[in-house]
Amino acid sequence: MRAFLLMSYYVYIIQSQLDGTYYKGSSENPVRRVMDHNLGKSSYTAVKSPWKLVYVEELPNKREMLIRERNLKRGNSDYFFYLIHSERNIAYKFS
Repeated sequence: MRAFLLMSYYVYIIQSQLDGTYYKGSSENPVRRVMDHNLGKSSYTAVKSPWKLVYVEELPNKREMLIRERNLKRGNSDYFFYLIHSERNIAYKFS
């Protein structure tokens, strides 16, 4: 029960090292999720591997994580560039 209370929720942005495109997602474990993308476990991202984790943001609960992910998917590359270089980006904690 205690582990459930300490669960964290994240949205992430990964960037294809093949062509520079971005993919936005959500996960309770963004590092494992990036590994899954790089292992081809997602058909959408498999063709643009390898991927690099460039943005991570922690959210307080699953509902807010899913709302934030939906909003990220509406963004453009200028907005992603801003986020990647912002103080809210905690991707360095996962390196």
